[in-house]
Amino acid sequence: MAQANFLPTLARMVLSLCMGAVPLALQANANFTAISSAEKASNVEPTSQPAPPKKTKKAKAPKPPVNPSTGENKSERDKRLLRECRGKPNAGACEGYAS
Repeated sequence: MAQANFLPTLARMVLSLCMGAVPLALQANANFTAISSAEKASNVEPTSQPAPPKKTKKAKAPKPPVNPSTGENKSERDKRLLRECRGKPNAGACEGYAS
């Protein structure tokens, strides 16, 4: 019984919501006025003060590349690998550092 009444009730609710939104949409549309770019320019008052000068950007010195996993630079990594790979097979991370 409750299901037979569900669809008409739902339809009435949707219709009433839509009808309630129509006056709001019409009211918003009545307040809207389009302004061309020429009208915008004529409405803007000229300023008496000139714009402040732009600051020049300073060049930054390049940073040395850093291995994000260990926080070491290239020379530190080379020294560590030479120390750690002494006597190990020349493969993997030790390739080129093993003796």
